[in-house]
Amino acid sequence: MWSMELLSQLENKDVINICTGTKLGFITDLEIDICTGRICTIIVCGSKNGILSIFCDEIIYDIPWKCIRRIGSDAILVDVDIDSVER
Repeated sequence: MWSMELLSQLENKDVINICTGTKLGFITDLEIDICTGRICTIIVCGSKNGILSIFCDEIIYDIPWKCIRRIGSDAILVDVDIDSVER
């Protein structure tokens, strides 16, 4: 059962890829289907060297909503192939 979350709450959670166990970064934006009102994609900003840049000039991931496996209190677990979601 899904409960309500604010974007500001989602932005503070680590996004972790369960395939590799690596932290991808944090949500910086969302793509929303304006006809249905549903979230299609989360935009995640991270860094290839593990250090998050304040301006996200390192790496951006476009992760489809269907790839989210769990939203917890501290993290969002996703199941993705990194090469297919990296910009």
